Order: sequence, then structure tokens, then C-alpha cells
Amino acid sequence: MNSNLIPVGMMAKMSGLSVATLRLYDEMGLFKPAYVDPETNYRYYDINQNARLDLIAYMKELGMSLNEIKDVLSKEDLDLIESILARKSDQIYDQIRELKSQVKAVERAINSIERYRKSPVTGTKALEYNERRYITGIKCKENFYQDGIGCYEKVLNQMRNHLMDNGYKHIHTYNVATSIKKEDFLNHQYIPDEVFIFISNSERLNSNVKILDCGMYAYIYLDNFDEELMYAEKLHRYCYDNGYVINGDYICEVLTELNLFDSKTRSMYLRLQVPVSFTIKK
Repeated sequence: MNSNLIPVGMMAKMSGLSVATLRLYDEMGLFKPAYVDPETNYRYYDINQNARLDLIAYMKELGMSLNEIKDVLSKEDLDLIESILARKSDQIYDQIRELKSQVKAVERAINSIERYRKSPVTGTKALEYNERRYITGIKCKENFYQDGIGCYEKVLNQMRNHLMDNGYKHIHTYNVATSIKKEDFLNHQYIPDEVFIFISNSERLNSNVKILDCGMYAYIYLDNFDEELMYAEKLHRYCYDNGYVINGDYICEVLTELNLFDSKTRSMYLRLQVPVSFTIKK
């Protein structure tokens, strides 16, 4: 045996790896020792082999798997390295986008809880400016105003499945809203038109995204799904009494869902809203 060879324990210490890792590399055929004692089966390495370990460590930090590294080193193909790294780059960017989406969802959840803590009492009316919002969802095929909360749950699942089929995650499908066409709302005809979610501009995954323009909105708040229509009428009356012109669809937005205390039904804090403009009084 060459006296310049070093035992596996020393090689592990020099490279910052464990003995078990070096043994794994050997078993995979990824990094073989320079000499194996036939009697003791003990592994010995040449100090010059450290360069190959550095390369393996570098490739691992680029996100390559051990099998990919073995394939690259055995074939010595630069094109193969480039294609693997290009694929890794795409995967990393996908992960970054997903993490950013999760961060936004967590921030929305925190804001939702804070908003609930500081929210107005049921029946509070307000006139507020709203920034531009982006929405995506589906047409309602059921009238949950007639058929109740069970029908609403069915519609909610239809929307959620549609969005998940189109690349959205379950975590996106909160802060849900439903709408009624302006003409129907003005005529006191409560026929659901769409069910959708609010997303940020950066979360647009397809072309099926609509924009709610910025502007003034009349609001009324409540905490009971079964009382929505009664409070929708109050919102209609509020706009009429104050001379506000309703110039867009009615929206029922779920600001918060905190099903912590009742597992039998969905607990929702709602904000009913319509976009409005103003007539000039002479």
C-alpha cells in the first residue's frame, strides 16, 4: 500500500463529510477510494482525490442529486451538465414563486385576523375608497340564496376544484366572494352570478382574471350568512337614501373565516359592497 494514502476517517475530517457519506459514495460508484485493504476492507484515499469531492459538493449546492452527479461525472458531458442545471434553475424559480405565494397567503391570514379583531359591528355602514383588485373564479350554477348554506358549500367546492385544476393552491381559495349582476341587484332579484377569489397581480396564473376598478364603494358589515339578503336590502336603501348611484355589480366578500368555535357550520364575517358614484346636487 502507498504510504501517502490516508485512511477514511482522516479523509472525512479533511473534506467535512462523515465516514458514512464516503461509504455511500463508494457504494454508489460516485467516489471510489484509491485503495481498499483486502484483509480489513478498510478504505484509503489519495489527497489529490479531494478535488473530486469539492466538485461533488459544488454540484450538490447547485441542487443536483447524487444520481445526477454520478451520471454527469461518468459521461463527462458538458451539455448534460448544462441541461440539468437549466432544469434546476426552472425548479428553483418555481419554488421561489410558490414560497412568495405562501408568504402572501400568510400575510393575508394575519391581516384577516387583525381585521376581524378591529372590525365594525354587524350593521355598520361605510363609504370607502378601494384600490384596484384582481379576481378569478367561475360562474355560479346554483342559487344558494334559495337553497341555503349547503348549496353554497357545493358552489364553493366547484370553484375550489376549478382553481386547483388551473394551478392555484388550496391556500389561495380563501377570502372568497360572490356577486350579483347590477341589474338584478337594483331590481331586488338575488341571483348569484359568480363565485371568485381575490388575488394579487403577481399571482395571475392564466388569462381568466378580471379587474375590479378602483373607486368608491358603499359597504355594510355582518357576521351571519343567513342574514345576507336582509343586509343587502339595507345596503340598497343606504345608497338610495344618500343619493349614491350604484354603477357596478353587488359583491359579498368573506373577510374572515374563523371556524374555531363551531365545527358544524362555516363561520363567516362578511362585507357587502357595491361600487358607487355621486350625483351633483343643485
